Amino acid sequence: MSPPTFLLTGFEPFGGESINPSWEVARALEGERFGEAVVVASRLPCCFGDAAARLRQLLDELRPQWVLALGQAAGRADFSIERIAINIDDARIADNAGAQPVDVPVVEGGPAAFFATLPIKAMVAGLREAGLPASISQTAGTFVCNHVFYALMHAVQGRAGVRGGFMHLPLLPEQAVRQPGLPSMPLSTMIDGVRLALRVAARHRGDDAHQAEGQVA
Repeated sequence: MSPPTFLLTGFEPFGGESINPSWEVARALEGERFGEAVVVASRLPCCFGDAAARLRQLLDELRPQWVLALGQAAGRADFSIERIAINIDDARIADNAGAQPVDVPVVEGGPAAFFATLPIKAMVAGLREAGLPASISQTAGTFVCNHVFYALMHAVQGRAGVRGGFMHLPLLPEQAVRQPGLPSMPLSTMIDGVRLALRVAARHRGDDAHQAEGQVA
């Protein structure tokens, strides 16, 4: 019997960048184990439609117990764990295939939104206890990151026992140096933080941690 799988995805570079921290972190953690769970990393295209199709293919092939999709978010300064995926594609810029959907549902006729099912508050608490900055985000945007997050949560509705979520990462220093004023985080810190978040998610049972992580306006 194969060990339980923790699917960890990252994206290819986009928006003129030559690197994407989400994939650099994911591939660094390929093959790591958390108890009986083994990490399988996969790179998704930064393309509407194609990214969701590839994710669904991975779900069918791997049948993971946990899924954490990673993405890059310029301007964010911490490990930003998403709470809500919304059913809308509204692209400020074109994706890597040149597509720029506006006000298009991710899934026609799907629910307005889905909540992450990973223990996101416990993951944030674990990161903070280790001295790493982390927060719950109430929006994953409306670009390909949210597209994948929504597609993930829609797909796992019919898969018993599968828990999923999404985490945004800051820019790497070599990216931020070309964009003065934007925060960054070293790759080694990102790897350590995502590793810890996966460990917390894999061992957590039952309800999520009960702590306030909301926002005021």
